[in-house]
Amino acid sequence: MTVLEIMERAGSDNTTLTVAWIKDAIHLIQSNYDDNVATWKTNITDGTRDYPFPANMVRLKSISVKDTNDKKYKKIRRLIHDPTVREDTDP
Repeated sequence: MTVLEIMERAGSDNTTLTVAWIKDAIHLIQSNYDDNVATWKTNITDGTRDYPFPANMVRLKSISVKDTNDKKYKKIRRLIHDPTVREDTDP
């Protein structure tokens, strides 16, 4: 939606006032949105498939694993599609 369309719907002919209303609305939306980003660390062991997550977690943004060789955290890329799973037929 353009400023002109908003002006027509509001019945206003003052562009400066309409832009001020838009900025106020954006500021109000941003101030009401509570963005709580936290970092959580846990130790994982080889062979473990399940890991505990915090009970209040809503969304997982990224996962990093510490490389023990160079002591740096490396991000794990997300999968775009579901992984291909096939049956293990080895005895």
